[in-house]
Amino acid sequence: MRYIFLALIRFYQICISPLLPGSCRFLPSCSEYAREAFIVHGAFKGLLLTSWRLLRCQPLCKGGYDPVPAQWPVLNHKARQ
Repeated sequence: MRYIFLALIRFYQICISPLLPGSCRFLPSCSEYAREAFIVHGAFKGLLLTSWRLLRCQPLCKGGYDPVPAQWPVLNHKARQ
């Protein structure tokens, strides 16, 4: 499944992205973030991380440097107390 998503992302990067004006608010770009997320975390977690990133890629978000996390974000309720 991961390879299907990677092929679709690569198709977008080569064929569609050059036709659109550069407007990504983040570094790395959203398509590069998605590619890295699928490579590092696999299909399911990569899809979740990419979806969250795309939801944040809008005018009300500040943007900036936002790399793919090395480990899956784990909520530790004890650490927050």
